[in-house]
Amino acid sequence: MEFLVEGLLHVTWQQMIMYGVGIVLIYLAVAKEYEPALLLPMGFGAILVNLPFSGVIDQLVEGSIETKGIIQWLFEVGIEASEAMPILLFIGIGAMIDFGPLLSKPVMFLFGAAAQFGIFFAICVAALLGFDLKDAASIGIIGAADGPTSLLVSQILHSNYVGAIAVAAYSYMALVPIVQPFAIRLVTTKKERAIRMSYRPAHVSRSMRIAFPIVVTVIVGLIAPSSVALVGFLMFGNLLRECGVLRNLSETAQTDLANLITLLLGLTISFSMRAEAFVRPETLMIMGIGLLAFVFDTIGGVLFAKFLNLFCREKINPMVGAAGISAFPMSSRVVQKLAMQENPGNIILMHAAGANVSGQIASVVAGGLVINLVSRFL
Repeated sequence: MEFLVEGLLHVTWQQMIMYGVGIVLIYLAVAKEYEPALLLPMGFGAILVNLPFSGVIDQLVEGSIETKGIIQWLFEVGIEASEAMPILLFIGIGAMIDFGPLLSKPVMFLFGAAAQFGIFFAICVAALLGFDLKDAASIGIIGAADGPTSLLVSQILHSNYVGAIAVAAYSYMALVPIVQPFAIRLVTTKKERAIRMSYRPAHVSRSMRIAFPIVVTVIVGLIAPSSVALVGFLMFGNLLRECGVLRNLSETAQTDLANLITLLLGLTISFSMRAEAFVRPETLMIMGIGLLAFVFDTIGGVLFAKFLNLFCREKINPMVGAAGISAFPMSSRVVQKLAMQENPGNIILMHAAGANVSGQIASVVAGGLVINLVSRFL
């Protein structure tokens, strides 16, 4: 009882806020099923790291000598020193992705590029609000709709707001089914959302599927060398899937590896969610800018599709452009659900999936380009 009272006396109001943040994240994971694999460990970790004298941050040995706690050690080794966790996660993500819809209709690459508009818009907003360049760039990458990319860029650029950026990126990824329909309806009419699209898939040979990840890695490596780790591991995972001779490794990457890294990553990110680093006005600004980035990513993709419709005989449903963000496969499912609501029986899922996997590549390339550009000014 004495130790309980002593512990309670050392709880600050900032730590109490973080307990609330942790509970909200757990609620979203359990009750709403929003990205539970990430939000649950992040929420529980936020509580762990904010307990007074928390043993997950440091440990007392023989009453006085401190040693690093498990979460601090995981953060320093797995994220700060090598960025290993977010990079390794991309092997699993790559093994899950079928690039067939994209390869059968390469024009979808354009939607992936257009839907990164929110990144650069958010960077400009953050800079105008007073954040320095490295922090503004890190905040803007929230618009990549890709948690590992956001985390990696903020670490490489040594941002002061890694925790807030990680929470914003993963939270808005989970809230794509809420954010995207709102943004799509802002810039489309009911008639546009009801457009039907025919789907005539072109045959994609096994040779092309195997060559694609290799070619993409080489091209991206020449254009944006800083993104080679992310793109390379993403494409290596996809090569495991498509080669046809490593089925066990492909399944392991998609399940065991991805699940283990996701679990550890969620807990490890919580090291940046300590009250003294997280509870400050800038965190609210980052959450707001991150929301703007997601909204303008969606709007950028939709407006680009509407622009193409000025020249296309067969009209494109503008919502396909919204699927160009990196939140795979959630965004393509959201677009298909909206299409069915506006016009029952309207199937545009394969078009949306092509744009969605294109966005996965484009977001990583955008992250590498931002790192290259910002590094020249630091």
